[in-house]
Amino acid sequence: MTTPPPDSPTGAVASGPGAGKAAEPGPGGVGATRAAAGPGASDPSTAPARRPLATELRRGLGPWTGAAVALTVLVAMYGKAPAWQGRWSDATDLLHLAAGLLGGPLALAAGCRQGGRDRRRGTAELWESVPRSPLRRLLVAVAPSALWPAAGVLLADAVGLLATRPYVSGGRPDLGLLLADVVAVGSLGALGHVAGRLVPWRLTAPVLGIAGYVGLAAGTYTLSAARWLSPAADSSTAWMRPVWWFAPVSMAWTAGLACAALLACGARTARSRALALVPLAVAVAAAVPVLRLPPDDGPWRRDPAATRAVCDSGEPRVCVTVLDGRLLPEVSAALAPVNERLRGLPGAPVRWAVGPVEPRPGDVEIADAAGTAVRGRLIRPDVFRHAAVAQLLARSCDEEAFRRPGQERAALVHLAVHEWLAPAPPGHGTDPSGAQEYLDRLRAKAPAAQRAYLARYLAADHCRPEEVPAP
Repeated sequence: MTTPPPDSPTGAVASGPGAGKAAEPGPGGVGATRAAAGPGASDPSTAPARRPLATELRRGLGPWTGAAVALTVLVAMYGKAPAWQGRWSDATDLLHLAAGLLGGPLALAAGCRQGGRDRRRGTAELWESVPRSPLRRLLVAVAPSALWPAAGVLLADAVGLLATRPYVSGGRPDLGLLLADVVAVGSLGALGHVAGRLVPWRLTAPVLGIAGYVGLAAGTYTLSAARWLSPAADSSTAWMRPVWWFAPVSMAWTAGLACAALLACGARTARSRALALVPLAVAVAAAVPVLRLPPDDGPWRRDPAATRAVCDSGEPRVCVTVLDGRLLPEVSAALAPVNERLRGLPGAPVRWAVGPVEPRPGDVEIADAAGTAVRGRLIRPDVFRHAAVAQLLARSCDEEAFRRPGQERAALVHLAVHEWLAPAPPGHGTDPSGAQEYLDRLRAKAPAAQRAYLARYLAADHCRPEEVPAP
C-alpha cells in the first residue's frame, strides 16, 4: 500500500497496480473525469453557468437602469404633486406620460450600452464558440435591458397609485394602460440592446437616447392618427377612458417590434430570420386599428360611470361628478354666500353643475373645480366662487350686441354685480374700480332692495344693453 504525498490534490489513499499512474481523461474529457469522481461531486467552476439568466440580471447595467427609470418617473411625478393625487385618471395619465417620454428614451440608451458590451470587451468571437445557439445567447443577454426598465416603471406605477389612494373619491385606475407602458418601456430597452450589438460606436447610446426622446415628444404633437402609436401620446381628461382594446393592441405593437428585431438579430440562418416576420406581422396588424382612430380624441371616450352626478340638498343644488365627491361639502360651502342671495329669485339657476354631469334645464355649468383643488380639497374657495359667478352671469350674444348703444354702461353694471356677488381675489378677475359707482349703490341698498334689483337684472335681456337695469 502506498500513501500519497501530503500535497496530493486528491487527498485519498491510492492502492493497486494503477496507483502510480496519473488519472487520464477519457473520451468524455472533463465530463468523464467528473463522472469518475462520483455522482455527488461538483465542479465549482461551472456553478455560475447553471444560472446564466440570474447572473445576467444581477450584474452589469440592468439594476442601475431599473433604478434610474423608477427614479426619473417618480421625480417627474413629484414635480407636479399634489395636484394629480385627487383623481385616479390624473395620476395614471401623468404616469403614462412620464414612463413613455422619460423612461422610454432612458431604456433605449441603457439597452444600447448593454448591447455593445461584448464588442467593447472584444469577447464577441469568444461567445461564438459557445455551444448555445445565437438566439438563446441573445435572449439571455437582452433580459436585463428589457426586464429591469420594465420593473422600474412597474415600481413607479405602484408608488404613484399608493400615493393617490388616500385622496380619491371614486373611479378606478386604468391598469391596462399602465401595463401597456411597462411592456413599451421593456420593448424599447430590447430595441436599444439590438442597436448596441449592431452599431458598436461608443456614442450610439446617447445619440439613440436623445433621438428617442425627440421622436417620442414630436409624435405627441402630430395631427395624424399615427400619434397614438407612440407610448407617450396622451390627450385624455379626467372623465375619459381609452377603448377596451387599446391597451392590449398597444402591447402587441411594441412587443411585436421588439420580438421581430430580436429574432432577426439572433437568427443563424435565413430560414430562421424568416421567423421574424411573424411578430412583425402581429405588430403591423395591431397598428391598423390604431391608425383608424380619430386624430383628435384617438382611443379616449367619455366614461359614463365617471360623470355620474353627486348632489347636495341645498337651493340652488350643487352637483359634482362622482370623481369629485370628496369636494362636494367644500364646493357647497364656497357657493353658500351666492346661494343665499339667489334663493327663491326668478331666473336663479336650478343647480350648479360642476364638471361634465348630465345637463338639465336651468343649470349653470362650471367646467371643473380641479384648478382650485389639491389632493381632493378646495384650497381657494374664493377663486372658485368668483369663477362660478362668472359662468352664472355669462351670456351668449352676437357681435351686433357689442356695438349697440349703452354697451359700455351695461359692461360696468355687469362688473359691479359680479363683484357684489363674489368679490375678485387679489390677482384674479377684472379690476372693478371702473364700476365702483354702481357697486357702491348696490351695497348701499337694503337686503330686500338688493334682491329685487338682482331679480330684475337676471330677467333682463343682456344682449340688448339698453335693457340692463342700473342699480
